[in-house]
Amino acid sequence: MIWAFTILFTVCAIAPWLTKRFPHRIGWILGLVPFGLTLYFASFLPAVMRGEPVRLAWEWVPVLFLTFSVYIDGLALLFALLISGIGTLIAIYAGGYLHDDPRAGRFHCFLLLFMGAMLGVVLADNLITLFIFWELTSFSSYLLIGHNHEREQARTSALQALLVTGAGGLFLMAGFVLWGLAGGSFELSELREGSLILADHPQYRIILFLVLIGAFTKSAQAPFHFWLPRAMEAPTPASAYLHSSTMVKAGIYLLARTSPSLGGTTEWTVIVTAVGAITMLMAACMALKQTVLKPLLAYTTVGALGAMTMLLGMGHPGAVTAAMAFLLAHALYKATLFMVAGAIDHETGEKDTDKLGGLRKAMPLIAGAAMLAALSMCGLPPFIGFIGKEILYEAVLETTRWPAILTGVSVLASMLFVVVAFLVGIRPFIGATRDTPKHPHDPPPSMWLGPVVLSGFGLFFGLFPGVAARLLVGPSTSAVLNVVVPVKLSLWHGINWPLVLSVVTLLGAVLLYLGRNAILRRAGGVQKLAAVAGAERVYFVSLNGLLAFARWQTRMLQNGRLRYYMMTVIGTAVIAVGYSIFGRGNYPTLMLSDLEVHLYELMLAAVILASIIAAVAFRTRLAAIAALGVTGYSMAVIFVLYGAPDLAMTQVVIETLTLVLLVLAFYHLPPFVSLSGRRGFVRDALFSLAIGGVMAALVLFTIDSPYHAPISNYFLAHAVEGAHGRNIVNVILVDFRALDTLGEIIVLALAGVGGFALLKLHLKKKRTGEPL
Repeated sequence: MIWAFTILFTVCAIAPWLTKRFPHRIGWILGLVPFGLTLYFASFLPAVMRGEPVRLAWEWVPVLFLTFSVYIDGLALLFALLISGIGTLIAIYAGGYLHDDPRAGRFHCFLLLFMGAMLGVVLADNLITLFIFWELTSFSSYLLIGHNHEREQARTSALQALLVTGAGGLFLMAGFVLWGLAGGSFELSELREGSLILADHPQYRIILFLVLIGAFTKSAQAPFHFWLPRAMEAPTPASAYLHSSTMVKAGIYLLARTSPSLGGTTEWTVIVTAVGAITMLMAACMALKQTVLKPLLAYTTVGALGAMTMLLGMGHPGAVTAAMAFLLAHALYKATLFMVAGAIDHETGEKDTDKLGGLRKAMPLIAGAAMLAALSMCGLPPFIGFIGKEILYEAVLETTRWPAILTGVSVLASMLFVVVAFLVGIRPFIGATRDTPKHPHDPPPSMWLGPVVLSGFGLFFGLFPGVAARLLVGPSTSAVLNVVVPVKLSLWHGINWPLVLSVVTLLGAVLLYLGRNAILRRAGGVQKLAAVAGAERVYFVSLNGLLAFARWQTRMLQNGRLRYYMMTVIGTAVIAVGYSIFGRGNYPTLMLSDLEVHLYELMLAAVILASIIAAVAFRTRLAAIAALGVTGYSMAVIFVLYGAPDLAMTQVVIETLTLVLLVLAFYHLPPFVSLSGRRGFVRDALFSLAIGGVMAALVLFTIDSPYHAPISNYFLAHAVEGAHGRNIVNVILVDFRALDTLGEIIVLALAGVGGFALLKLHLKKKRTGEPL
């Protein structure tokens, strides 16, 4: 499994180079990687169909509970096949859609990065590993949404998506940590076995709340729904991939994956079902006022995610089956319609459905795929969308909590979905031909292959629902319920209430379409209220308030005076440490008189003290630098006295270099001028004495009350055996504190790169005569 991720991320890294090398075939080349992954994941179907999940694990960082563990059951396999399968067609589609985009290479790189992150989310069995990939999806989606970064709206939308999903990720991280500690393991497969114990845990409600916030923000559930429609600023391949079959369904995956452990309680049922139903109806109503292709699809995507959330909240076998079937149907028809929308915009230059018509003759392949997907979205036979809608109605009729309300919400939302399906997938292709900015024609094969294949699968699974049930829906349902359940899907269920509701849905959709303009006129007040007091308004007010506070804080703290910076930082530390020592009565009982002090140590201390006083008193810079040098060399003597000659040598070298550099630098500065008066001198003296006194008290307190044994004994005992080194200092730097050293190296490297970039820019402007 590791090799699959290695190949994917390697190709991701070289995608920009491949795009430059093969600009006209890049989509087909990159599509080979997810296609190979699709075949690889399909090889797990026989085992998963037999009810035999596959678990693979590699120790990563055991001390941090990080294990790269992979768990492949029906749920993980369904998502993995959707991610890699649809990802294959999206990669090919992106090659044609962005063939003349100078940033196409970067887009392909980010798309593959996102693909790998999503696969990591759905395959990870370790909570920490899942969270790492979860955050990687937010980061990579931010890069994809902001692809056209020269446009302010694209930057704003990308930042909004990152902040909303990133904030939810922080809640999720806290929930995962509490869950792992409460459950005694960070492996999901093990936590599922202790689900009954977790439901009685005193922290269950806190864990549930934190995890649900993470899932709701990622899947755009109310009140966090507003980021997804704005994310349509992304290029169409990203929208088709992220917002139909992958990223926005990560939250649905999390709800499905955690339901055996966190579900089944009153809290889960009420919260998840209610949020899903509210989101479903609200998004469907908001979609009715849209006329542009991608926003129409975006709002119905939010509504469909609400439907899946509602079904998972109900939790009974029929509802879970409906959620899995609806998820499959939605991924197929929504990815198709997004790609159709992109093809229409790409070939006609028009996005508004009110200005489109008669394209069936100019774009027959796209028209055929669009109509198949639209009919599936309408819930008409013989498509998989019809089956998904029928069993959704069965599920809400069978539920024991709010059956009438949920049925009404589902029917009304489905009516609105039918209207949108007609507007996007049928209306642009029928009627009289309308003038468009570009002469319409069918796009290249790379852009019609995806819609044709996915709409064909929607028809195939509708005609042969048993195949979908055996391969995908049945195993995934069993995985969510954590018990094997028989799943049977059929195109004809007989004359029953779901069929009656389907007929009502179609008739109601016709009436809604005919009265659409009148409804929108009457709903104008509601739209204005939402613009003033809606969730998105709250987001922008909060963000603007945070930025205003940051500007005020910056003006207060970043005043341009280094002296005040040092006084603020060091003064805060002195107050905090001083309070912890003296404020609670924790006075050190060990005094200087209790320590054994030799005469040479007192002499050395006197030299250091005298050199410091001299550095302050001297009126020439060179004399002050020389006095500071005495202090540095005296520190080297201390290292020698206490058995650290290597540190002494390092101190001498550093001190010498510092003195030379300071002398060279200060030699060219103007004469020394005292900027502090008597009051400033007294203030600085008192401040310095306070620092010295608190630090001395802290040292005495630490020596007097050691909470732990000195760590130096551990270093001495394990340096040779554990790190294979006899130089303790070197071993500490490169083994025991390797991450600290690595961090320092990274900081220095980044500073060097930044400095190099500034120098390069300076030289460039100097050559061109631009102002520096």
